Amino acid sequence: MPKIKTNRGAAKRFRKTGTGKIRRNKAFTSHILTKKSTKRKRELRHATLVHKSDVKNISRLIPYL
Repeated sequence: MPKIKTNRGAAKRFRKTGTGKIRRNKAFTSHILTKKSTKRKRELRHATLVHKSDVKNISRLIPYL
């Protein structure tokens, strides 16, 4: 069997934790920040885990990470 290519776009957006879960950064942080509250911007800084319904599809995109 040939190797599976890693999706390079997904490789830049997701990474695996030590226990094998997939982490992601939150959206809505790049522009139009003036109307967002300080609390909201602060909470968007922290990464979170990918939802369990998306894990199967994303792990296919990043097989070797």
